[in-house]
Amino acid sequence: MCDMPALTRAEAETRASDLTVRRYAIDLDLTRGEEVFGSVSVIEFTADRACDTFAEVKPAVLHRVLLDGVALDPATLDGNRLPLTGLAAGDHELRVEADMHYSHTGEGMHRFTDPADGEAYVYTQLFMEDVQRVAAAFDQPDLKAVFEVTVTAPEAWTVLGNTVTTRTGPGRWQLAPTPLISTYLLAVAAGPWHSVRTEHAGLPFGLHCRRSLAPHLDRDAEELFDITRRCFDRYHELFTEPYPFDSYDQAFVPEFNAGAMENPGLVTFRDEYVFRSAFTPTEAQFRAIVVAHEMAHMWFGDLVTLRWWDDIWLNESFAEYMGFQVLSEATDFTGTWTDFAVSRKAWGTDADQRPSTHPVAPDPEAVPDTASALNNFDGISYAKGASALRQLVAWLGREDFLAGINEHFRRHRFGNATLADFIDSLAGATDRDVPGWAAAWLRTTGVDTLTPTATAVSDDTWRLEIGHDGKRPHRIEVGLYDRAADDPSRLVARERVTVDIEATATVTTHDLPGTRPDVVLLNDGDLTFVKIRFDERSWATLEETLSGLPDPVSRAVTWCAARDLVRDAKIEPRAYLALAASQLPAETDPAIVESVLTFGRTLVADRYLDPALRPDALGRIAATSRALLADGGPGVRLAATRALIDSAVTAGEAAVLRGWYDDGKIPGAADLDPELRWRALLRLTVLGAATAADIDAELERDPSGTGREGAARCRAALPDAGAKEAAWQSMFHDDTLSNYLFAATAQGFWHPEQADLLEPFVARFYPDAVALTARRGAAIADAVGRHAFPATAVTPASLAAGRATLADPGLTPAFARVLTDRLDDLSRAARIRNLAPAENGA
Repeated sequence: MCDMPALTRAEAETRASDLTVRRYAIDLDLTRGEEVFGSVSVIEFTADRACDTFAEVKPAVLHRVLLDGVALDPATLDGNRLPLTGLAAGDHELRVEADMHYSHTGEGMHRFTDPADGEAYVYTQLFMEDVQRVAAAFDQPDLKAVFEVTVTAPEAWTVLGNTVTTRTGPGRWQLAPTPLISTYLLAVAAGPWHSVRTEHAGLPFGLHCRRSLAPHLDRDAEELFDITRRCFDRYHELFTEPYPFDSYDQAFVPEFNAGAMENPGLVTFRDEYVFRSAFTPTEAQFRAIVVAHEMAHMWFGDLVTLRWWDDIWLNESFAEYMGFQVLSEATDFTGTWTDFAVSRKAWGTDADQRPSTHPVAPDPEAVPDTASALNNFDGISYAKGASALRQLVAWLGREDFLAGINEHFRRHRFGNATLADFIDSLAGATDRDVPGWAAAWLRTTGVDTLTPTATAVSDDTWRLEIGHDGKRPHRIEVGLYDRAADDPSRLVARERVTVDIEATATVTTHDLPGTRPDVVLLNDGDLTFVKIRFDERSWATLEETLSGLPDPVSRAVTWCAARDLVRDAKIEPRAYLALAASQLPAETDPAIVESVLTFGRTLVADRYLDPALRPDALGRIAATSRALLADGGPGVRLAATRALIDSAVTAGEAAVLRGWYDDGKIPGAADLDPELRWRALLRLTVLGAATAADIDAELERDPSGTGREGAARCRAALPDAGAKEAAWQSMFHDDTLSNYLFAATAQGFWHPEQADLLEPFVARFYPDAVALTARRGAAIADAVGRHAFPATAVTPASLAAGRATLADPGLTPAFARVLTDRLDDLSRAARIRNLAPAENGA
């Protein structure tokens, strides 16, 4: 699988100049058992000149190949490439008949059997180059074609696709022809789906999930349809191009690798978004953001598609920005930009400070093939790109921005476009220097930092100096706040000042009327992508009044800046926990509460603090969580409950948690639903207060797919050598684990409480991970980096072993990227642990 050559940009350009692809007729047979399915592809194309070329296919068995009715030798297949030599100019037809493997890693045609009821489901995820796992194709984004798909499936199944599907006979389905779409956007999902359907704007809309989740989807169906309708209508108000497809289905599918995929007419989502247990307002809001994000792709990505993968930001940055913006405009979820500022944006700033950083829009030479392109799907393409677009709107003006993107859609509808095309469309809508803005923002790397200095000039004038460490222009708002006269823990907004900072400016100075304020907050409103610092007086005031900032976005910006101060070793991690203990109990915004508790628990306590200080840190987080449970609103109580469970560390706390688990309720909090029961059992297992028998009993109580993952997580967490070895073997030496079961096992494996027991596995990780990712490919490589890396082993030995491994030129590109990132995180944790108190200072 992993030794097949990646498609190079040069090869794609040559093939695009040689061929015009008109139509795919694809016939899939899903009745051949659990291992393979049948695939027949008929491709109608034109050779625009005499040429040699190739199609791609990754079969289990290649049965037959016909070119213009003449049989070709299947043995000529070289890896995934089917050579087509001596093509004369003119029309041709390629027919490929094969058996294809079902996947269990979320790539190609993924097959899942639901342990709750034994029902099987299959769905495609064909991003980048995985259509080849389903059908033969000329697999590159700028060879768009019409797709006509037929499917044979078990009679009890329903088949979904990009277009309206029609049952034409027992187990036989016909999908309406698509408009021109790219190969990676083909979509099929089949199984005994539970479906809820409606119509809107003359189009059929549907929601679909596996049957065992039916009650949970039914509970949320009207809310999901309401969000979908509102966003659909809002996009039609903003965009002059109408929705370009014949239906809009949203399928929540099992073991999905990403959050969602923008297949035209059939968006697929991870089915964790069909909530089985209680969920926080932030989780509900983020699900809605994902709905809005994927709908934006119907225009940004599906109607107009990138020509090559260096312009992936044209898909993702725009969908990310539009998802947050449109949801806040069209629905009751008006706090989206608070969530972005306090949580989502950090994904981008973290990525942009690692050695693997890249521009939002990389130079074409930096993305020479599909393997390198896959590494650009990260916080830069999504969060940083969206933040850059928010700055573009602030700088350009909303009206001109919308005029430019509508012109872009008009020029390139059902076609392909590049960064240059987009800049040209925007430039035509304004007199501003859009190419200059793009060069500064889209072609550079790194995060600028802004630092204020506030001094009195006279009795009625004060001076604001903003130091600028970076190379981009910024239009920001500066919030000025004073303590309230009647309550010094509350801040009153004096005004917001708009400031333009030139790209070349190292200091920007403004003299302002009045006395200097108690707090100067740069980038108030979060209109740009930047790190901010505080002057001494502002920081001292915020330590006592942060929760008293009147706007939740202002509080989110401040908390994110505090996070940066910890990560940049400017304040001690314990100072962050002290700030949380002081200010978080009064916080009313659920997104802020969740973000602060998560950062404090998973990064500050587990990685950034010396292990000897960890019990005290967990005690502080638990105390903060109890305060939130006592005084916080209903929106924050679930997040506090989760943090309270996760922070148990002493034998006494374990005994209390065991009592709650056995009783099924936490006093003063909610009953333990399945999610909280598995969370509590995991913590008890880590602390040695639960056994394998407890895990088996909980799995019997919850035999769902999520329950199976919970059991795998808990078994890997058992604090004995035999359990650890069994988990290790299943992850690294038994390639049968699905992507989700692999991730669950890895999530349960590493815990700071078990450092002595785990120490031998740290050195084993590196060679075993190299071998595993070479065998199982990019999806598992991502899971290895996210979940199986020994992130809590912040030791010189682990860093040395990792760096030696990274020097191996034989690493797969996907694993090399993720290992680079994890080692940088580990190195940062080591620097923060070594921070001396004397170095503190905001």
